[in-house]
Amino acid sequence: MSDIIFDIKNTIIDAISKDQLVLPTLPEVALQVREAAADEDIDVAKLSTVITNDAALTARIIKVANSPLLRASREIENLKMAVSRLGINYTANLATGLAMEQMFQATSDIVDERLRATWASSTEVAGISHVLARHYTKLKPDQATLAGLVHKIGVLPILTFAEDHRKLLKNTAILDKLIEAAHPEIGRKILEAWDFPELLRLVPEEYVHYDRQVPKADYADVVMVANLQSYVGTDHPLTQMDWSTITAFDRLGLSHEINTHEAEDLSDDMEAAMALLQ
Repeated sequence: MSDIIFDIKNTIIDAISKDQLVLPTLPEVALQVREAAADEDIDVAKLSTVITNDAALTARIIKVANSPLLRASREIENLKMAVSRLGINYTANLATGLAMEQMFQATSDIVDERLRATWASSTEVAGISHVLARHYTKLKPDQATLAGLVHKIGVLPILTFAEDHRKLLKNTAILDKLIEAAHPEIGRKILEAWDFPELLRLVPEEYVHYDRQVPKADYADVVMVANLQSYVGTDHPLTQMDWSTITAFDRLGLSHEINTHEAEDLSDDMEAAMALLQ
């Protein structure tokens, strides 16, 4: 890490610690959903009532419940049916993730373009993560989806900082390196502030540690492999790495040469997972 990147990263971390740069907060509907889901007495009707306040979110959850990915035996016609089909926890994680999309928008065209690109890549990684978790692990696909959606959440405060420091915003090379260097640590701080479970909190930092060694596959492994897979067929620098040395593939029981989008047993699910989040 160059001195200038190191210095800017530390400036941002210091600003966050002093509350001079405010971490993003979850959208109100996501907070309400997570609070409701944490209630021991929660039921389908109560959770549905919370979500119904957001018409767009309601429609998307019904769409998910009807997705070929979940293979519903009959058409889901309303939110209560959808929550019953998906379950309380699945619905809460999905609602949290989908509600986050509104955070990836800005008034500045340059920042807005970057935020939307970050969200687009996050949804692709989330879709791949869902399929990998479902087919190759005992991890929860809904948690894996949420892990994919938040793995780059640390980008938000960096772009907020850059918006206040226009020279940085105009220097795309420096900004790209800053995001690469700083978003993992900042991402963890955000997920800690949101009180996410530890298995998800570690994802932003750990998914970029390609030499990590853990006893069994976790959500960071899933997101790591999903992120790498999202670059297959491109000239991204990560495609130039020797993936055979990345043990996350082994823990998932996958060949490092796999192309999840083209794998015969995964392609239909992959297409359905992508459609869910777009």
